[in-house]
Amino acid sequence: MQILILYFSKSGNTKKLAEAIVKGVENVDGVNAVLKKTAEVTKEDFVASDGVIAGSPVYFGLMAAQLKKIFDEFVGVRKKMEGKVGAAFATSGDPSGGKETTMMSIIQTMLIYGMVIVGDPMSATGHFGVSCVGAPDGKIEDDGIKLGQRVAELAKKLRG
Repeated sequence: MQILILYFSKSGNTKKLAEAIVKGVENVDGVNAVLKKTAEVTKEDFVASDGVIAGSPVYFGLMAAQLKKIFDEFVGVRKKMEGKVGAAFATSGDPSGGKETTMMSIIQTMLIYGMVIVGDPMSATGHFGVSCVGAPDGKIEDDGIKLGQRVAELAKKLRG
């Protein structure tokens, strides 16, 4: 079973958070993490995954166009994503820079794909997903690990 961690990163901060999330997915026995940039992902990667954790820097309070393009182009496989687990993460350059609205734009798209959405666990922040300003520090990396593990565990349960 696999979980896709899909991201767009211009500065490298979103990539660093994605790499922490990978560690959490890989903490769960029998679950593999597949880390892909938006420029690399295929429909096959998407459909073969039991969960998708998508991340973006904040662009005007929304996901980056590069990530939105993937969801737009893959709409033909939407029904194949129904019941799979979805989660979001975001990075910004400002404390009030729109991280939550960016994650909600990702979550909204995943809901339309019919996915089962989870936020980060209560042991992290218990909100929409994991986010940070600039590069993730040790605490945010730990929260990313927790999100990855939560998604992997739930996907495993749902697949049962």
